[in-house]
Amino acid sequence: MFCRPHVMAPIVHPPQCCVQHHFGATIVPHIHPSHTTHVNHHLFQHQHYFPHTESVVNEVANQHCMFPGPAPFPWGF
Repeated sequence: MFCRPHVMAPIVHPPQCCVQHHFGATIVPHIHPSHTTHVNHHLFQHQHYFPHTESVVNEVANQHCMFPGPAPFPWGF
């Protein structure tokens, strides 16, 4: 007689996860243009002159008074 072994239900363990990383490269060109503007400045300086003179006038007056005669001094000279 042949005996069959008793077969139990399998025990399923949680899966062991392996992660494989695969990398690729993408080139993104960034262009940063620059420009220099040279500005030449020239100034026209308009100079206005307003000459002004001053003068001073000094006026002098003379007065000659003639009296009829010398007045006698009261003290007898």
